Amino acid sequence: MYRIFIIEDDYAMAQTMKKQLEVWGHEIRLAENFQNVIPAFVEYEPHLVMVDIMLPFFNGYHWCSEIRRISNVPVIFISSASDNMNIVMAMNMGGDDFIPKPVDLNVLTAKLQAVLRRTYELAGQVPVLEHRGAILNLNDTVLVYQGQRIELTRNEFRILQTLMENKGKVISRDTLMTRLWQDDCYVEENTLTVNVNRLRRKLEGAGLTDFITTRVGSGYIVESVQGT
Repeated sequence: MYRIFIIEDDYAMAQTMKKQLEVWGHEIRLAENFQNVIPAFVEYEPHLVMVDIMLPFFNGYHWCSEIRRISNVPVIFISSASDNMNIVMAMNMGGDDFIPKPVDLNVLTAKLQAVLRRTYELAGQVPVLEHRGAILNLNDTVLVYQGQRIELTRNEFRILQTLMENKGKVISRDTLMTRLWQDDCYVEENTLTVNVNRLRRKLEGAGLTDFITTRVGSGYIVESVQGT
């Protein structure tokens, strides 16, 4: 099951798409505050966003640009303005696909499933954690970001999994040490620092800067929103 966030001010259209995608097992949330959709986006942490171009207050290009500041989640544009100029602009603004109105529900479903499959691989079958476009596959020790495969050691994987499962929460060093002791092997406290520093270097090398933040005297945190 994937979380889909729909930014569409035509309520009847939004409800129709919602019902169609729920049949396929996806969880759907509709945007309500078109003056500022970002707080709802951040709180929901969707796997994919569908956005109309013509919206109250700000258009879909604006919201795609704002989403791209904090996430690489796939974005599909939906619009009756389906001339070549708008399609090209949608792609240049960071969109992953474009669906013209009136929407054919079968085409919508097929395109959405294709984007999810490309982004998250075996769609719906691989348990993953996602943040800022980085995808941690829980079936192995690999983090995927913008097509790059970042190989992690067992300890690096456990640290990152714990932090990503608790985004927005400070995780104490003791808690992380406990995760490293899962095999009943004694781990010195300095080992945690070494592993976190090595993990950070790998993330930064892939372009994920400031992914893990140190809270002095408290522990570590993966911020819910970059830069907060």
